[in-house]
Amino acid sequence: MTLENLVKINQLNSEPADKNEFEGLVKGAVDRLKDSQVEALSFASRFDLAYSAAHGLALAALRVAGYRSDKRYLVFQCLIHTTDLTKVQIRIFSACHDKRNLAEYEGHYETDEQLLTELITNTEILLKYINRIEL
Repeated sequence: MTLENLVKINQLNSEPADKNEFEGLVKGAVDRLKDSQVEALSFASRFDLAYSAAHGLALAALRVAGYRSDKRYLVFQCLIHTTDLTKVQIRIFSACHDKRNLAEYEGHYETDEQLLTELITNTEILLKYINRIEL
């Protein structure tokens, strides 16, 4: 499904990109990504920071494309249209979204260092893509 089709079914809103918003999303994501790699922090904190960084960058990619969503999962799913990431990379973000929801809404926090490593690695890849964008 294309981004315009998502607008037609009220899953996305069409909205012009805003340079200040984009820069703020990226800066916040960069800070969180850096902090997520501080091994003195708990797994839960590192995961939350890395997940928030990934979400901020995914939202930045969606916003620069001229769209907005209030659904976290959709921001990640739209990466296939807003970046050059692979489906495998995007699935990592979706898996982390599911893990975050289990922790946030059901109190189920399972330590998975491999998933955290993949999240950080793919967020760094997403950041490299985002850094090539000019508004």
